[in-house]
Amino acid sequence: MAKKSISDVECRGKVVLMRVDFNVPQDDSGAITDDRRIRMAIPSIESVISRGGKLVLMSHLGRPKGKGPEPEFTLRPTAVRLGELLGKPVHFAEDTVGPDAEAKVKALKDGEVLVLENVRFNPGEKDGEATYSGKLASWADIYCNDAFGTCHREEASMVAVPLAMGNKPKVVGFLVAKEIQYLSDTISKPQRPFVAILGGAKVSDKIKVIKNLLTVCDSVLIGGAMAYTFSLAQGGKTGKSLVEPDKVELAKELIASGGGKLVLPTDTHCGDAFNANCNKQVVAAGQIPDGWEGLDIGPETAKRYAEIVKGSKTVVWNGPMGVFEMPPFDAGTQAVAKAVADSDAISIIGGGDSAAAIEQLGFADQVTHVSTGGGASLSMLEGEKFKAVEILDET
Repeated sequence: MAKKSISDVECRGKVVLMRVDFNVPQDDSGAITDDRRIRMAIPSIESVISRGGKLVLMSHLGRPKGKGPEPEFTLRPTAVRLGELLGKPVHFAEDTVGPDAEAKVKALKDGEVLVLENVRFNPGEKDGEATYSGKLASWADIYCNDAFGTCHREEASMVAVPLAMGNKPKVVGFLVAKEIQYLSDTISKPQRPFVAILGGAKVSDKIKVIKNLLTVCDSVLIGGAMAYTFSLAQGGKTGKSLVEPDKVELAKELIASGGGKLVLPTDTHCGDAFNANCNKQVVAAGQIPDGWEGLDIGPETAKRYAEIVKGSKTVVWNGPMGVFEMPPFDAGTQAVAKAVADSDAISIIGGGDSAAAIEQLGFADQVTHVSTGGGASLSMLEGEKFKAVEILDET
C-alpha cells in the first residue's frame, strides 16, 4: 500500500491543505490535557513549512451537532498549543469555509500555518455537500492526509475534498505512512511466530479482528472481560462478570475454528465489588463464584502469556487484560506490557486503551509502534480497506 508522501512533493509557494487529527482531550475549562496528537503531526507540518509551503490545517474536535459554532468544541486552543510547540505564531480562522478562512488562506505567506475552525461545525463535513468540499479543495495546490485516527471514516475532509482536487497531488503525511507501514504492511508479511493479544470488554467489538487475526497469527491471546463470554461458551461459571450471553454461540464458533491458536485465560483475578478496596481472590477460569466478578487475568495466565510473547517475532496488542486503571487489577496488563516491552519482537500497540496503558506504565519508548487511532487501528486489524487512503496517489 505504498503511497506518495508529503516529502515527495515540492511545497515552496504552494498551499498545502493537510487533514490532521487534533481531537485532543480537554478539561472543563478547555485546557488541553494531552497534546500527543498535536505533537505526532509536527514532522509533517515542519516538512511543509521548512520548505516554504503555505500550510492550512483542518481537523475535527469532539462531536458537535454540525449546525454552526459550538464554543466548547473550538480548535483555537490547538492552534495556540501548536504555536508553542513550533515556536512561531500560528494563525487561526474563525470559520472553516467562510469569509475569515478564505481571507486568511489568501493572506498566508510561505512558511506560515493556518488552523481552520472545527470542520464538524459544517453540515457539509458529514453529508458531503459539494459546495463545502469544493471550496476547501479550491484553496489548495496539494492535499495531505495525516489524520490516521479518522482514516476509517468517509467524511468530506477525508474523501470528498481530495476527490474534488482532481489531478492535484494527494499524499500521506509521515504519521499515516508510519501507521500503514506497521498496521498493514508488517501484519501482511509478519516475522513469525506472530502473536496477537486482544483484550477489552466485548467479544462483539472484536469479532472481525479475532476472525481476521486467526487466519494470519500463530497465537491469539484473549484477555479482558470478553474472556468471560468465552468461559460461558465452555460451560463455565462467570458470577456477576460482564458477559454477552447473545455472543456465546459466536464464541463457541471462534473456539472451534481457532483450534490451538486461540489461547484463553486459565485463571482469573476476581473481586466482590467494582472497586480497589473490594475483597479479592484468584480462581480457575470458569470458576468465578456467584456475587464475584472477574476484573483481570490471573497470575498463572499472565505468566503464560508473557512466555508466549517472549518467543514471538511480531506482536500486535489491542485491549487491556483487565481494569488497568484500578490497582491491583492492573497486574495482568502490566505483566503483558512488560513482556512486550522486553521482547525482541516487532511490537505494535493498537491505539485506544492499549496505547493509554503502555504510556501510563512507562513502556511506550520500548515498543516499536504505538498507534494513534483506536477505531482506525481496529478497522485495519480487521483487514478493512480505507477509502480515505485508497484515493491517495501511489508511489
